[in-house]
Amino acid sequence: MNILIAEDDPVGRLTLQAMLKAAGYQVTPASDGQEALDAWRLTAARVIISDWMMPEMDGLELCRRIRDARTPLYTYFILLTGRSGKESFLTAMESGVDDFITKPVDADELKARLGVAQRILGMRQRIDALEGLLPICSYCKRIRNESDQWSELEGYIETRSQAEFSHGICPDCYRTKVEPRLT
Repeated sequence: MNILIAEDDPVGRLTLQAMLKAAGYQVTPASDGQEALDAWRLTAARVIISDWMMPEMDGLELCRRIRDARTPLYTYFILLTGRSGKESFLTAMESGVDDFITKPVDADELKARLGVAQRILGMRQRIDALEGLLPICSYCKRIRNESDQWSELEGYIETRSQAEFSHGICPDCYRTKVEPRLT
């Protein structure tokens, strides 16, 4: 799993990077929120560990922008901070943060929280797969939409994608359905 870290303190960034690499993770480092956002767009990292207070863009704004991007794959966001208390926790959660770790980071706690992140991302992947199941009639091949109405498969796909259909006849259908009518 690739983890993107956003930490403006070079010593903190290198320490966190070393902890993550020792735990077997791939790491993409960034020195501020804007650099992290740009790296996230390129790497599609599924987990971000970000400091709260950074120049250019803080961790909360980074989280908000990632949530606003509405990408098909979920990004799990862990916020690092020296702040504590209920108000800080609630502010972070309202911004879309998934987890919250206070500094200094304990390696065992970080590994445990990343285990939670992996479980949640795995469950999210299974949910997305189940939502991708399409109810289709075995006989007529029509599909049931969100309004519980049955429609043609082609129309259903065309309205939900950029796909367009061209029609032809496969060799088996030509042999079994068309040729007998020609004689």
